[in-house]
Amino acid sequence: MRFWTEQPAKAEVEAVVRCYVGLLQAGKFPQAEHLIDHSPTRHVLTSLWAGSVEAGAAEGREASTSPAADAWEQDPSWLGEIALADFHWGDTGSHVYVEITYRGQTIEVALSFWLKPVDAGWVIGGPGTLW
Repeated sequence: MRFWTEQPAKAEVEAVVRCYVGLLQAGKFPQAEHLIDHSPTRHVLTSLWAGSVEAGAAEGREASTSPAADAWEQDPSWLGEIALADFHWGDTGSHVYVEITYRGQTIEVALSFWLKPVDAGWVIGGPGTLW
C-alpha cells in the first residue's frame, strides 16, 4: 500500500488511481488490491461490468434476460475498453471521483477514492462505486 507522511498532492493521488485501474485492466487484481486501502476488487469489477458491457447489451435485449452474475470473469478483455475520464475533487481536497468511459462513452458508474489519515501518514481508500 502506498503511504505518504504528508497529505499527497492531487497529481500524486491521480497517478495512483491510474495505476490501480491499469492493474485491473492487466488482470493483476491482487496487486491492485495492495496498492490502496481497498474495497473488494470483485465488487469494483462487477460494478464496472454492469455499467459498461452489461448496460450496453441490455439496450438490445429483453429486460427479463440477464447474463450470469459473474460474466465479467468469462472474458476479461472488456477491461481493455475501459478508460478514465475526468477527475472531480471535493472542496476539502481529500475526496475524488473519476468518471469512467467504455468504448469512448461515459458510463453511469464512477469510482470514488479518498485520502485517509493513518498512524503512518496517509493512504488512499476506495474505490467506492457511484451510480
